[in-house]
Amino acid sequence: MNVASLNFQSWRGYLELMRPANIVTAWADILVGFAASGSGIIFTKLINEEASFTILIPLAWLLLATTGLYGGGIVFNDVFDAELDAKERPNRAIPSGRVSIQNATLLGSILFAIGIIAAFQVSLVSGAIAIFITLSSLLYDSLAKHHPFFGPLNMGLCRGSNLLLGVSAVPTIIEERWYLALIPVLYIAAITAISQGEVHGGKKITGVLALLLIAIVLTAVLALELLEEYTAIAALPFAVLLAIRVLPNFIKAAREPVANNIRNAVKIGVLSLIVLDATVASGFAGLYYGLFVLILLPFSMKLAKVFAVT
Repeated sequence: MNVASLNFQSWRGYLELMRPANIVTAWADILVGFAASGSGIIFTKLINEEASFTILIPLAWLLLATTGLYGGGIVFNDVFDAELDAKERPNRAIPSGRVSIQNATLLGSILFAIGIIAAFQVSLVSGAIAIFITLSSLLYDSLAKHHPFFGPLNMGLCRGSNLLLGVSAVPTIIEERWYLALIPVLYIAAITAISQGEVHGGKKITGVLALLLIAIVLTAVLALELLEEYTAIAALPFAVLLAIRVLPNFIKAAREPVANNIRNAVKIGVLSLIVLDATVASGFAGLYYGLFVLILLPFSMKLAKVFAVT
């Protein structure tokens, strides 16, 4: 094997650690938070040439922040799982030897630093949320993910906080929109719960619980109609798409909780975070903004064919 081939394998290993397809779903969290902050109107102003692109600078910083935070969290997931992966998933970047555990640790640390620094460029509140996400990610990676209750809850808090990071584009709005974080908390809790059997298979009761949580999420998304600023009719097409994508796979995994069914449900569930975000975003900022968020889905799906999601 020549040097060029070795370098390619090494760089690919680093990208595998970061799960690019998953990072795209984190961008969607920021976009829905941005819409919920009231900033989604910015896109209408840009289309009508009533505003300069400079007003998107906070959004750019937040997208960079979530790239670092989510990327760092996933890298450290593999760092802490290196010993277990050597037995169960020896083809992963660290156990296969393509990336050393020291270099993976360095990469994760750099990504977290980038995420926190970028968030502080927006506001002190954004920076504080970024620090919370970092600590929550490390807690999940090192301890919580092996717990049947605190693992799903911990991961859900990471994603819910990521949505609030988007809302922090207008820090004062967080006080009014904090409850939106509960939607990804429940959704991710469902995915994390069912994912606990993706290697050796799971239990039917876990699949039933995951289905219940998904049903609650779909209900909550439409119940946001109770807010004056939210238009459920704009969100409805996206909610239907979310149900069509997620429910059949979760039902199959609940009925037959074998490893392959669970992996498929987890993969579809993770990528469908973008559909969930598009649903909520369209309710706050309109159909076209929701479609803008949804564009991330095919991009993420393409990356998922090249790099693992779970």
